[in-house]
Parts: sequence; C-alpha cells; structure tokens
Amino acid sequence: MTTKNLRRQALQRCGALAALATVGTLGALATFNPPLARAATPAAPPKAAELVYVGMQERQIRALAFDAATGTLTSLGTVAEGLRSTWTLAHPTLPVLYAVDDDNTREGSVTAFAVSRETGALTRINEVASGGSGTTYLSMDVPSMTLLVANFGGGSSSSIAVQRDGSLGARVSTIRETGSGPHRRQTSAHAHGIVVDPTGRYALVSDLGADRVFVYSFDRTTREMSRDDAANPAPFVATPGSGPRHIAFGPDGRVAYLLNELTAEIVVLRWDPAHGSLTAVQTQPISSSAFVGVKSGAELTVSRDGRFVYVADRGENTLLVYRIAPGTGTLSLVQRVPSGGERPWYFALHESGKWMLVANQRGGRVNVFAIDPASGRLADTGHAVDIPSPVSLTFVK
Repeated sequence: MTTKNLRRQALQRCGALAALATVGTLGALATFNPPLARAATPAAPPKAAELVYVGMQERQIRALAFDAATGTLTSLGTVAEGLRSTWTLAHPTLPVLYAVDDDNTREGSVTAFAVSRETGALTRINEVASGGSGTTYLSMDVPSMTLLVANFGGGSSSSIAVQRDGSLGARVSTIRETGSGPHRRQTSAHAHGIVVDPTGRYALVSDLGADRVFVYSFDRTTREMSRDDAANPAPFVATPGSGPRHIAFGPDGRVAYLLNELTAEIVVLRWDPAHGSLTAVQTQPISSSAFVGVKSGAELTVSRDGRFVYVADRGENTLLVYRIAPGTGTLSLVQRVPSGGERPWYFALHESGKWMLVANQRGGRVNVFAIDPASGRLADTGHAVDIPSPVSLTFVK
C-alpha cells in the first residue's frame, strides 16, 4: 500500500472518531460520509424517545424512536444503505452500533457506526472482515470487550477486539467447522449463534447445519477462541435434524436454553463450567399440537429478572412465554399469543422489562407488546410501524 493511501486511511479514521466523540451534532456527522453509510438525514425523534435500529433483508438499516412511557413507535427513516444488515448490536455504554453484512456470495463483515443520539443518524467508523460468508449473528463479551461473530454461510465463528472508543480492532481468531445433518438445509456446517459462558472461559457456538453446540476455549486476556481437540470439551450433540439456532444462559449460569430452528423445540441444558459440558434435562416443542405447517423456531431470550424465557415461533406466527422453575431451571408454558404479523424473526426486550418489540419479517411490521412484570404475560398494544423485511431490533443507549 502506498504512503498516500495509508495517509488517506488515517485521515478517514480520524474523521470517524471525531464524529463519534461529538456524536449528536449534525456538523460532526457531516465530516464523514462514506458511500456505504449514505442515507437521507432522518427525521428528528420526539423528545425523551429512545432510539431503536432495525436490521433488514433490504440492504438498509432504519431507525425508530420508542416512547417507553406510552409504548408508541415513530419511524425516523433510513439511516444506512448498502449492507445486508440482518443483525445489529449496540455497544454496552457508547453510542455505537455494530452491523453485519449477511451476504452468502462473499466474505461477510462487521461495520461499526457512530450513533447521533439527537437525530438517529449513523456515521460509519470502520469495518472488519468476519472470517466467513453469511455473517448472521453478533454477541458481546463485555468484560473483555470482544465481539463474537457467527458466519452461517461459512460455517465459522470469529472473535474481534473492540477498542475503547467503540471502533473495531483486529479479528483475533476464527474457527471453521465441518458437519452435516439429515435435513435438506444441513449439507454443511452453519454457525448460527455464539455466546460466551458466564465464567468467561468458553465460547459456545450453536450450529444449525452440524446439529452441534461447539464448545471452544476462550481467553479474555487475548480475546482468542481456540479449538484444541485434546483439551477442549466435546460438543453437545443435538437430535439429528433439529438445527440448533440460538442459545442463552439462565440467571444462575448453570442452565442454558437452546432453541432448535428446524424442529421448533426449546431444550433446557445443564451447564458444567468445570468441564465445559452440556447435558439435556428437558425438551419442549414450541408449536401447538394442532400445528401442521413447516416448523421454524426463530428467537429466545431470558428476561432481565431471570424469571421467564420468551420465544418466537416463526412457523406458527406466535410468541411464547415460559416460567423458569427456581433451582432446576426447567420451563413451564405460561402463554402462547399471536405475534401481530407474519414470521416473527426477532424480538427485543426494553430494559424496563415492560415492553417487547417484535420484528414480523414477512408481515413487514414492527409491533409493540406490553409485558406484565408479575406474570410475564404479553399483550399486543396495537402500536406498530411498517418496515420491509425487519429481522433484528436493537435499542441504543
């Protein structure tokens, strides 16, 4: 690379970081405007509203304003274009948004954007290659400030350093898997989710194609995942054809919940951090007994108070609420309710625990549900906005 090009890259990076440092002012946002991030200036959000970013299958990111007092949503418009950002994630403390480029025809990437809290506008900071195609999932290990990435098309997972200013550092490690299953969508490995366990010693990758939850050693000091076949725990072997999608830990760190996409089941797993092993203790179908369509589990989340598990059933267009039994972590069904649209791909819980936003992908709508804090039950508020193919939702502080 020439000296001239190096100098140009340095100046671009400085401009992005300056925008982040003064985020919230239109003047700062105007100083850096790369092609991928160009979008019309969004409408100003109402006062006291919170920003929500919608990842889409339309090569756009759109912004919403959410009023936590009334449960109403306001569309702010398109804030980024060019990336197929089917998954977004917020920095835990800074106004920074991370977005994947989910394209199976080439290597994927993760892009960091500075967020204007005043307007919702996004300013591109930098981008890092994800180590595989079809980048589909992000999670953050906050103690080590590491971004964990699952590449569905490439069957790989990666760890990426996050700098103090929220920009992306180097990709530290990438592990590629092989494997297959009996379903037509399981001709190869397809990493679909990745989380670090509560001890920080392991990274768990739920792989839809291989019917496995792979367990890798993770070093919070180096931010590196490693696959040492002699030392690493054996993967959890799921039921053939079940298609593990996403996994989430319960509040005590001893129980994990696995959502299988292809069989639409939720599996309660006992986690042994001393040996890095998972053992199934309960399996529940999420579709009703009368359902005869194509099954498709989409998303699961543990409530902030650790009392409930919420699940989206994309096949039956429903949301489910499960109560967690203290001590055992096993689940009992509390409620099954229509999602307010077609193919609920994702949902996000507000930090207050009082609201759920649901992305109904085929219905092209984001719906607002109220949550009863005592029972965990959901109620459709009737508040919604129309957005083409929404598949992820992210609140940004």
